[in-house]
Amino acid sequence: MTSVYDITAEFERKLCDYTGAPYAVSVDNQSNALFLALMYEASIGKVGRTLSIPKHTYPSVPCAIIHSGNHVNFVDSTKILTGEYPLFGSKVWDSALRFTANMYREDQMQCLSFTGPYKHLKLGKAGAILTDSKEAYKWLKKARFSGRSECSYHDDYFDMLGWNFYLLPEIAAKGVRDMQQFYNLDGTPKDTADISLPYPDLSQFKIYKQ
Repeated sequence: MTSVYDITAEFERKLCDYTGAPYAVSVDNQSNALFLALMYEASIGKVGRTLSIPKHTYPSVPCAIIHSGNHVNFVDSTKILTGEYPLFGSKVWDSALRFTANMYREDQMQCLSFTGPYKHLKLGKAGAILTDSKEAYKWLKKARFSGRSECSYHDDYFDMLGWNFYLLPEIAAKGVRDMQQFYNLDGTPKDTADISLPYPDLSQFKIYKQ
């Protein structure tokens, strides 16, 4: 019998196959993916930094930076955001508007979004982190699951604090099914165009200047 953990793992394998990433960790949304990726960096001593991002972006990005113990520096940008961009000063990328074949960037953590009507893979509410670090992969898997291992909590040994960001298995199952749309009939992966969306100028709001 297939367990809920097997369904999640199968979805993550399909993300790896398509994007070229060695590891993928699925979560309940991309905002939490950004936060967890930054918290992993904090866990290895990279905290209290000033990270630079476009001033036109989604509001959860500066929230994730601040909540993870860092500071925001907004840089000039156009109202229309396209594809992905790095959180300069870290290895974390906001890749909410990119999902295409072989997109993974070596030695980085790219945070994907499958939430909302504009994304190529529409799962209602979901996200993922792509990485090639086995250490980051192991940390992120437990961090997203309340510090748990993928077993009964009656049998588990708890050695870290985590968050309740686990992707619902029914959404993971939908992801497994819907990933077929990104392949041609001969099994070769399809490239998809970057998405472009307008965002507000967040640099005008005092709340992000911490």
